[in-house]
Amino acid sequence: MDEQLNCAPGGFLSLSEDSVILSVNQTLCELLDLSSDVIIGQHIHSILPKSARVFYELYFMPLVQIGKRVEELYISLVAKNGKEIPVLINANKRENKSQNVIECILIPIKIRDEYENVLLNTKKELEKALLDKQKAVSELRTALKTVEEKQQELLGLYKQNQTFKIETKRELELARKIQETALTDRISNECIHIESHYRASHELSGDIYGIYQIDKYRYGVIILDVMGHGISSALITMSLQSLFQRLIPKDGNPQTVVKELDQYLHNLFQNSEQSMYYCTVIYLLIDTAAQEIDFINGGHPPAFLQDTTGIKELQSSFPPIGTFEGIEFKTTTLPYEKGSRLLLYTDGVTDPFGFNHLKPLLIDNQNIPLVSLKKKIIQSIDSTEFAYHESDDQCFLVIDLL
Repeated sequence: MDEQLNCAPGGFLSLSEDSVILSVNQTLCELLDLSSDVIIGQHIHSILPKSARVFYELYFMPLVQIGKRVEELYISLVAKNGKEIPVLINANKRENKSQNVIECILIPIKIRDEYENVLLNTKKELEKALLDKQKAVSELRTALKTVEEKQQELLGLYKQNQTFKIETKRELELARKIQETALTDRISNECIHIESHYRASHELSGDIYGIYQIDKYRYGVIILDVMGHGISSALITMSLQSLFQRLIPKDGNPQTVVKELDQYLHNLFQNSEQSMYYCTVIYLLIDTAAQEIDFINGGHPPAFLQDTTGIKELQSSFPPIGTFEGIEFKTTTLPYEKGSRLLLYTDGVTDPFGFNHLKPLLIDNQNIPLVSLKKKIIQSIDSTEFAYHESDDQCFLVIDLL
């Protein structure tokens, strides 16, 4: 069998007059999931279901025997797994080396029944429409009129929607500017140097941070990540920000600040369990005179404290705020040496990578200036390899303890 016929887009087989399979092409073998060695030499019945065998003997073979061509005859084959495969078969008989051979082309028609049903239904619908032409025309005119009216309504709604979208976008842009304006500025003096990065995944963010100088030696640093994104999360973020920016400058006690934020969330949603929100938070009170860090981590990714001995993780010891009432938040105290470096971040900075890439980045860039480190972290987030990830807010703080 030549290569073109062997790889033809339809099946091919040849039969003897007593219905023994003499040859098959590769396409038919693949269709039946059988090798040619298994098929050749078998009676045609071996690849026909029972119902098709009767049809083959009573209709197909008589047509071929009287010398007629068989065109587009519907029949089923049976594959190795027992599944029936509907095909159209074209066949004729010719003499080959003093032997009559029946050659067959088989075209799979897996969705023929669907097409036939569609055609039959269409035919019935057309016949019904023709029998009641006047009624159909009347209904069509009514439908056209209704469509025109609906088009006008939709056009009006579209214009209203466009106006609403423009106004909403303008308001969201204003809200975004207000949210960003409310963020505290960087701090740089002889005791401490703090740089920040903040990027919302949408117009508004569920992440927020705050940097506050409480007195000459103490600084309060906080990062929160409210569940979800968009307007609802941003509103909660802003309300929490207004609370902690009043609490932290007064005293900065971690237990007081985190407890007040937790209670605020519980009070906010006490009558609506379905709309309850929670928030991860990490708050640090840095005392540059005592060279100590008091912190509370509520369900937030661990902050990193890097010094000459390596990197320590400020792990979470409590669940996110707003989840369980009555939690007694306790402060953890860590000493630090001058020249240490801190990194605080939200999960949007690490999620794209599937692992925390920040610790190796800190190790590799321990001695570079803080501003340069900030740029390297941003570049790692925006790198081509991970540029697809834009579904989460991004926020981080880098701090040098001088």
